[in-house]
Amino acid sequence: MAGDRSPAPGSAHLDARLRGRLTAHLAAWLGRWPGDGPGLTVVGSAARVAPGWDGRVYPLIGVSSPESGVLSVPPGTEAAVAAALAAGDRRGVPAAAGLAGRWFSGVFRWSIAPAPLPEAGEWVAAADPSVPAWLRPFGGEVLVARDPGSGEHLAGVGIKRHDAYGRELAVVTTDRARGRGLARRLVAQAARRVLDEGAVPTYLHDPANLGSAKVATAAGFADLGWQVHGLAEG
Repeated sequence: MAGDRSPAPGSAHLDARLRGRLTAHLAAWLGRWPGDGPGLTVVGSAARVAPGWDGRVYPLIGVSSPESGVLSVPPGTEAAVAAALAAGDRRGVPAAAGLAGRWFSGVFRWSIAPAPLPEAGEWVAAADPSVPAWLRPFGGEVLVARDPGSGEHLAGVGIKRHDAYGRELAVVTTDRARGRGLARRLVAQAARRVLDEGAVPTYLHDPANLGSAKVATAAGFADLGWQVHGLAEG
């Protein structure tokens, strides 16, 4: 029937398989997923003292959905951190874990159905001399959009390869190229590639960054009430 939008045969199974990638990613990234119910379940994980996607150590990472959450901390600090959370003192979590810095929470988004936007960039090796300096640390290939006339870099997406199933997207647009819809098209394009490669794309941003929120929503990353928690400097 014309206009019929009912799910295609087998789509429910496909969605379950793709969502399974998110579960596998969070279990690997945090050390466990899901949590034990409302609030944050504290787990000690060796991943918190090992190098992350860029070679740096990320000693405090958490993710929470509307149903449950997990806060991953260095082994041996679980009890102290759990006590701070039980007292309602999230700002005291870093000190309880013996860490400098302050607690922050952001928006955690993921997508198994990126928006069908037209492609806007090309994949280039991060080490290519033409790639902007901010994209090079991502390694592998990065997605770049250039001015068709001058070849000037306009926008790009780097991928934080956290583990076999999780790929976090980061996008930046130059000032003069803003307002063209480049960022949303690049994010959707990168997300489709991540899914094709067997992982799940994620997108994190500060709640106050309304521009980033608009890009994520337009690219097919809905805000489902999930949060990411971590350690900020200062």
